[in-house]
Amino acid sequence: MRFIHQLKDWPSFRWDAAEIEAELAEASFELGKFLGRLGAIGFDLRQEAVCEALSSEILHSAAIEGERLNRDDVRSSVARRMEIALSTAKGTVTHESEARVDMMFDATRNWEKPMTRERLYSWHAALFPTGYSGLVKISVGRMRNDSEGPMRVVSRHGMMERVHFVAPEAARLDMEVGQFLDYANDMENDVPWLVRAAIGHLWFLTLHPFDDGNGRLARTLTEYLLARGERSAMRFYSLSAQIQQEKESYYEELEHAQRGTMDATRWVKWFLGCHLRAVKSAGTQLAAILAKADFWREHVADDLNANQRIMLNKLFDGFEGNLTSSKWAKICKVSQDTASREINALVVGGILRQQGQGRSTHYVLA
Repeated sequence: MRFIHQLKDWPSFRWDAAEIEAELAEASFELGKFLGRLGAIGFDLRQEAVCEALSSEILHSAAIEGERLNRDDVRSSVARRMEIALSTAKGTVTHESEARVDMMFDATRNWEKPMTRERLYSWHAALFPTGYSGLVKISVGRMRNDSEGPMRVVSRHGMMERVHFVAPEAARLDMEVGQFLDYANDMENDVPWLVRAAIGHLWFLTLHPFDDGNGRLARTLTEYLLARGERSAMRFYSLSAQIQQEKESYYEELEHAQRGTMDATRWVKWFLGCHLRAVKSAGTQLAAILAKADFWREHVADDLNANQRIMLNKLFDGFEGNLTSSKWAKICKVSQDTASREINALVVGGILRQQGQGRSTHYVLA
């Protein structure tokens, strides 16, 4: 099997500018249109949009690798760092959530600072504070040494193993990472910034310089490159949320690019399309934030108790699964009878609507 890091012209990535022209223009236009919408709303709502985008990026980047973080904990950590009060940020600020948020804030808020080995090592340490990945002890805060064999990306189906990728040998990493960092820090060339982010993502994943966590680090580095390209620390959309939705094609395109030539046109086109769809999804999220703000302006004088306000905000922010009276009781720490009374009051008031019957009964915003 041959991979691009084994080619004579590695790492001289190239692409067909004419072939990606339409995708690049559309992605840039859609982002500009979205930022224009943001400019028309108040500061507090923009801050909420940033909080949602950063939280989503952290949560979905972990989820792509099968890691499930607590949504409320992450949102609470992001809100604390932004010094804002969110009605549904009721989670616990944990060491795990704080470390991930610190890592993301360093990537986006410090975009003007050069990328260094030390920053990469600190991010890696934030991912694995115990020195273990699951039950396996790994090298943390330093590059892999291949002491247990070549770094491979594999999948297993029963007894069958398929090798998707074999990374460069560890002896090359010092030089290879140095070249990558030169690329990441070069802001003087005329490569469009979205293309730079696409190539940076592919390049880092091809190096696969750590024992574990390379995917999450690649996506954090991409946020850094996007922030540098936009020259803004304000993140209003989540690329990882979109990647998770397109996870199968994401891995297919990566494998195709890593087994191909140094012509990365196909990969860049896919990345630009994914970025476009991420921005459009952020537009939907922004509409939900505005709808929530309109709702509370309309119902500011309503006689709603604390539980009702908390649960309505959770519904606006994307409640996981169906809202039932038993979930209400558990979240609000009240009896089933109290939960039913609080829900029924909202149904009678035309705020919630019942769906289903019997055990399938659940409630949605009316």
